[in-house]
Amino acid sequence: MVPERPPLSGEHVRTGGCAPHRWPLWQLPRLLLGAVLLVEAVAVALLVGGFLTGPAPTAAELWAGGALCVLGIAYSEMAVGVERERRRLGGASYVDLSSVWTFAAVLVLPGAHAAVVAIVITLHLWVRAWRRWVPLHRQLFSVATVVLACIAVGALLESVGAQQKPLWLVLVAMVLFTAVNSGLIAAVVALSVPHAGPATLFGPPDENLLEVGMLCMGALTAIVLALNPVLLPLVLLPLYAVLRAALIRPLEAAASTDGKTGLLNAATWVAEAERIVGGADPADRAGGVLILDLDHFKAVNDTHGHAVGDHVLTAVADAVRRVVRAHDLVGRMGGEEFVVLPRRAAAGGRSVELDSVELEVVAERIRSRVADLRLEVPTLRGPLVIAGLTVSLGGAVAPAEGSDLAALLQTADSALYEAKRGGRNTVRIAVASGQPSSVPLAARGPGVPARAKD
Repeated sequence: MVPERPPLSGEHVRTGGCAPHRWPLWQLPRLLLGAVLLVEAVAVALLVGGFLTGPAPTAAELWAGGALCVLGIAYSEMAVGVERERRRLGGASYVDLSSVWTFAAVLVLPGAHAAVVAIVITLHLWVRAWRRWVPLHRQLFSVATVVLACIAVGALLESVGAQQKPLWLVLVAMVLFTAVNSGLIAAVVALSVPHAGPATLFGPPDENLLEVGMLCMGALTAIVLALNPVLLPLVLLPLYAVLRAALIRPLEAAASTDGKTGLLNAATWVAEAERIVGGADPADRAGGVLILDLDHFKAVNDTHGHAVGDHVLTAVADAVRRVVRAHDLVGRMGGEEFVVLPRRAAAGGRSVELDSVELEVVAERIRSRVADLRLEVPTLRGPLVIAGLTVSLGGAVAPAEGSDLAALLQTADSALYEAKRGGRNTVRIAVASGQPSSVPLAARGPGVPARAKD
């Protein structure tokens, strides 16, 4: 398992082949750097110690290890295109399928020998598919965690000493392998990202389910290796099919989200917002909509460049996400313009006045959060501090008789212009008309503001 995680605190994401003394690894905080180097040093020490103190590999073990390496490399070559696409589309968590060969090696080889198989396969996969996105020092840390997981499981199996491994022992080995590998990575991420949630530390549930499935496939591969090694190549095709299927979720996410901010893109936001606004279920309706636009964003791009502007957009998107509730609908309409559709807190007892107050409260929280932002953006000339950002917000409240999304957006757009004319860094809320908008959404062009608001 090689989870993808956010860049470690203080680490610039660089994937080029720079000299080791220039690796971003050395820019990590001391505590974090110490933890990373400690894990790698322990892995190297235990691996060398395993070879020095353990028995020499038998001919059967050499054959089994070689066969697993060949199969793992053959899989990598078959799947290199898919792996590159998954890595390109990957989010905060990433699981590869090399655990099949690694866990199979753990069940049939001593821990140190299984670790060698894992090193060969994972480094080959990195060279062929991941090198562009994953710096070498990060890959080496991931390899170190896999080595420690192999050695820990090998010690467990050796202590039990069972020639035939019962189901309970295989299950315990799976738990131990996952706990060591994922636990070490989660510990380092926790040092880098304070107050990180479980999804950041361990990845989303479906990724973890995929990892468990690969470990089960590894156990079945070990059984085939012991009973009839000639059948081993049959594992490759179903494994490749699983990998192709695993690509569906990141492709769907990429099609519905904005590449810079991770928010919903304009088309997806409009489609989902129309479903909610026009829905028959009162509990799933929204009382209004907000449009927010960064003030003087063109000056940021002109002064510091578009790369810094992208950092600003990402920070503002994150600020909005932290203010709204998880079930509220947030999207980027294009440029520096964002939209929010807050869901109603509860059905029944609603009024235009209450919806207006709630919408203004949300808008003021967003405005205040953005105004408090202080960004440190890495540049070639060192960290650049960006502060003093402001945002103007226009809101539209649905009237008692209801309104369509186009009318809400048109009213919110007009309110936003009022906020701009009122001095920026302010909020304006208006009640939308109950009549359908004379300007359909298709004519407005989601993501293309009608006129400059900067």
